[in-house]
Formats: sequence, structure tokens, C-alpha cells
Amino acid sequence: MPDTDKLMGDHPTISVIMPALNEEAHIALALQNTLDALDHFSIPGEIIAVNDGSRDRTPQIVEEFMARDPRVRVIHHEKPRGIGASFWEGVDDAANEIVIMLPGDNENDPWEIMQYIRLLEHVDIVIPFVYNRGVRSVFRNILSFVYRSVINSTFMVNFNYTNGTVLYRKCILKELEYRSASFFFQTDILIRAVKKGYLFAEVPYRLGLRLEGKSKAVSYPSLLRVARGYLRLVRDFYFSKKSKVAKDEFVAGSSTSRRYATENTLYKVKK
Repeated sequence: MPDTDKLMGDHPTISVIMPALNEEAHIALALQNTLDALDHFSIPGEIIAVNDGSRDRTPQIVEEFMARDPRVRVIHHEKPRGIGASFWEGVDDAANEIVIMLPGDNENDPWEIMQYIRLLEHVDIVIPFVYNRGVRSVFRNILSFVYRSVINSTFMVNFNYTNGTVLYRKCILKELEYRSASFFFQTDILIRAVKKGYLFAEVPYRLGLRLEGKSKAVSYPSLLRVARGYLRLVRDFYFSKKSKVAKDEFVAGSSTSRRYATENTLYKVKK
């Protein structure tokens, strides 16, 4: 059996990507909670706040945190580019081996997902699913059910949830050729990575109650972009020859490559 402490090191390192668009009412608590969670679990890490064209005090609040804690950095967008684009820019700028997206609206509890970080010694993706669905409206739960059913049936998977605070090994993200810039980006990543054969685990996750404002995910422009992302993924999955990637090649440094190298010498590791 492999020494799991050596697979990731004694202290796995994480880059938290925090997109924020006009979140002056929530960003300070989102940043502080994330820093506290890193301290609680003794996880060396950083927060890359992505100010996605905010017109309120969001950037000033982030810069105040930067002055107090060197773990906080910021990327500024002059105009909104979308949560997916913000995530990918954070990935490219991330210094650590694990990445996660925690929105700046403070709806997500960083303690809930940080407790699962050691699972990445065995898999490359940790996917949370919401178990306290009662905090969301009936409409939002119905919408989520329909969305999940369409995704699972279309791509022959069985995910419980695909739009949460997913933990990724950065190395598997860097090899993806397509990057969705919309709210569909998490689903797009998961389908492409899991269909290629990367190992994942699903874990229960408690969602916080939104006290102010409305989710930016449930709007006509966002839903339209999600529909476009879905159609692009259908095209790539079923009709594009370029998407037919060999399932037995995994990027070096991934947990999947190590496990197959140990258990099945027929599988190759991409150099």
C-alpha cells in the first residue's frame, strides 16, 4: 500500500478562488471565514479574490484584507466576465496543488468542504452535494432536480450535484482544452474529467442560508449561457472526434495516475 502522507505531503496546499461581483455586504465575512477555516484545519493556502467588475466597495474591502493578511490576493476585472472566466483566471494564477471556488457571497461554509481535503490523497476531485436542501426555495430545488436529471441522463453519469464548491487537483484542470466561462463551468469540468476516467468522491455538504440578495445563477442571461454550455458539451461529447481522448492516459501527479500505476501496469501516465 502507498504511504498516503507522502502522496500529498504532510500539509496539502490549497488556492481558494473567490469570485465577487458587487458583494460588499458579504465579501468580508466570506474572506474571514475562509481564513479561519484554513487556520482551523492547519492548511497552508491562499485566497485569490477575483473582483469581477464590481461597482460597489467590494475591491476596497478585499484590499483591506490584503493589507492585514498576505494570504489574500486580488485580480481585478474592469468589466464582468462571468464566474467561469473568473475561476479559470484564478486557476492560472494559483500557486498551490489544490484549487477550489468559494463565491464571495458567503453562502458556502468553508469548514464543510475543507474537512474533506485529505480525500485528494485517493481521488482527484471531491464533489459536494447539498443535504440540507430545505434552505433553498421549492422553485430552486425543482430547478436543481431538473438540471441534474438532464445532465445525468444526457451524459450517462449519476451525480448528486455539479455546481458546488468542488475540490480539484490543479494538474487535471490544466490539461483540459476547453474552458467554459458561464455558470455551467463546474458541470463542464466534471463531465470532461470524469468521462476521461479521473477518480472522484461525492461528499455531503451543508449549505448556508442566503440572508440578503438573490443568486446570480437564477437569471435569464445565466440560464441562457448554461443552455449554450450544455449544447457545446453535447457537441463535444457525441459529435467531435477531437474529444475522443484515450481514457487510459492520466496526467502525471494525479491521484488517478498513481493508483492505476500501482494497481494496473497497463495504464499509462501522460508525461
